[in-house]
Amino acid sequence: MKFNVAQLLKEPTGSRREFELDEDIQNIDHDIEPRAPLTGKVRFTRTASGILATGGLHTVVEMECRRCLRSFTTPVDFDLEEEFIPSIDVTTGAALPTEGIEEALLIDEKHMLDLTEVVRQYLILYREQYPLCDEACAGLCPVCGKNLNEGPCGCQDAPQDPRWAALRELLKPDHPGPSS
Repeated sequence: MKFNVAQLLKEPTGSRREFELDEDIQNIDHDIEPRAPLTGKVRFTRTASGILATGGLHTVVEMECRRCLRSFTTPVDFDLEEEFIPSIDVTTGAALPTEGIEEALLIDEKHMLDLTEVVRQYLILYREQYPLCDEACAGLCPVCGKNLNEGPCGCQDAPQDPRWAALRELLKPDHPGPSS
């Protein structure tokens, strides 16, 4: 997802370019399993110090349910907004100060703006943090490991730790409650 922004860097502040994205992002990160291309629009706006990239992007990723461990796909939509700073002056070719600027936000010496790392970070940020295949997912049986979404497993309730017996008594409906 590289864009040559040399011409835009030569233009006055406020100048814009828009691009439609339809990018294959299969190898963007080992923890992200995309199942559709990254699509959307991105707009580059010339600022006093560089180029502001904004846009609305969409893809579909495969995730693993945290309750039943089944794989499922889910959409990921996010709005991108980052300012990229040139490392080389486009008119003179002189190196510009880049100290303290994250490397992913630098426009390289060939005036190429690369969205790949920023998109990767946004995908990690905006995907589900606790993915569930369904809100009503029953999960796995703690005794035999059967997926309870497919039906009951027939296991007896898990053996209960006798050290919790006094607390279980408090949960019974006929228990009088704490004494005052």
